[in-house]
Amino acid sequence: MFIQGNLSGVRNHLFYRCGRFIFPIIILVSLNPRYFDLLFTRNSAAVIDFSPQRSPQHVRFNVAQPTLSRTPVVEANYETVSAIADYVRAHISIAPEVGIICGSGLGKLADSVNNPVIIKYSDIPNFPQVTVDGHQGNLVFGKVGTKSVMVMQGRFHMYEGYNRHEIAIPIRLMKLLGVKTLLVSNAAGGLNAKYKLGDLVIIKDHISFPGLSLNNVLVGPNDADFGVRFIATSDAYCTDLRKMAMAVAKELEVADIIRQGVYVHVGGPNYESPAECKMLRMLGADVVGMSTVPEVLIARHCGLKVFAVSLVTNISILDEESTEKANHEEVLCTASMRTVTLQNIFVEMIKRME
Repeated sequence: MFIQGNLSGVRNHLFYRCGRFIFPIIILVSLNPRYFDLLFTRNSAAVIDFSPQRSPQHVRFNVAQPTLSRTPVVEANYETVSAIADYVRAHISIAPEVGIICGSGLGKLADSVNNPVIIKYSDIPNFPQVTVDGHQGNLVFGKVGTKSVMVMQGRFHMYEGYNRHEIAIPIRLMKLLGVKTLLVSNAAGGLNAKYKLGDLVIIKDHISFPGLSLNNVLVGPNDADFGVRFIATSDAYCTDLRKMAMAVAKELEVADIIRQGVYVHVGGPNYESPAECKMLRMLGADVVGMSTVPEVLIARHCGLKVFAVSLVTNISILDEESTEKANHEEVLCTASMRTVTLQNIFVEMIKRME
């Protein structure tokens, strides 16, 4: 009995000691799978920094951002983006005040630009390239009314292998070229049961799963030439621009397809499972997509005002027994149906900007 009691005590003690080590690892890996590489593989890019000033309880993990990019990662620092801006300025005669990002299948928003000057992404030194269908890969400069605009026909996603630097480049380029206001569009899945295919959802707030797990585009050394270290996101989506959009929609007699809701950003590229959709809805999300939030955060870091809208291009499947499947073809088809409507809203908003 004495031996058994001692063995039991030793076992409990070992379980307690091991648990104190194992449970934090489980939590770290669940928050960000990259820590698995750090802890269990020979990842030369992963470094543990035991600074003399830090106790073991305050170990800092420096985990290099992996990339699947086809070219070496380009830093989105002031020097790099300034060089890109110099190249672009040599090809245009305007200083854009408004920036527009076209979502999947929404590239025709650029058709509203008068006297357009088109620069291909592939011609711009150190500029990322699009890899997804429905994204053309052009910067379009010109006029909408009296306002000078810059349109991105094609955006960059984390699921393409692009990291925070590459995603930041176009937005920081806008900042250096003179853009003050950013209009963002995206194709999204509808989670709210009241939403229908083709609805336009004005984003009033967001939830970002990548952002909550150290995949935030602002992680890393802060570049003070663009903005401050810590930014507030309570006002990420400009209230005045949202009110303007609602008024414009009413005047254009399309208010019946306009909603206001919360966008949830997920990593992709797979579409969400029914269980995931149910969870996202319970968290308060109305639409779900794989973009926008990184660009919004970079824009707010640069001090730009932001308006963002989601086009509901597919209804998220919440029934595990359903035989329906989300697909990119459906997204592009629905986007083509609403491009003109969204184009008209953007044009009227730009004309009313001071």
